[in-house]
Amino acid sequence: MAFKSHDYDDQLEEREVSFPPAHTAEHLLNQLMKRMFGCERSYNAHIERKKSKMSFRLERKPTRQEEKEIEREMQRLIDEDLPVTFEYVRRDEVPEGVSLDRLPDDASDILRLVRIGDFDVCPCIGKHVRSTGQIGRFEMLGTNWDEQERSFRVRFKIVG
Repeated sequence: MAFKSHDYDDQLEEREVSFPPAHTAEHLLNQLMKRMFGCERSYNAHIERKKSKMSFRLERKPTRQEEKEIEREMQRLIDEDLPVTFEYVRRDEVPEGVSLDRLPDDASDILRLVRIGDFDVCPCIGKHVRSTGQIGRFEMLGTNWDEQERSFRVRFKIVG
């Protein structure tokens, strides 16, 4: 069931304006990392027009082949031109598997879910492109592995 929430729309307007192509790519990369490595969505992300970075907790350092596969798979998902859609749902009607752990304490009881085709769904108030084909090219700039923290950072940019 879809709802319109003025409180939620106000939060959307107040949020800092993001770069929709990179923000949408953030959703794709989060789900891709979950599927490839069985990890949670990134615990630290800085998404910007010129350069973005996301950090994930992993059991092991990805191989060079896996890093190349991340970049290839991201571009494949972008080229697939998946639709990006929104729906408003009550907090108690969120589909199974959608985590609400990272919602702020003051989040509304009506949430906006962002769906990217059948690939990803999560609550989000950010701005997105209409379909992944509008993202552009995903270019991995590099990665870092912190053995002690078991943290894998991906640096990337979106080339329009």
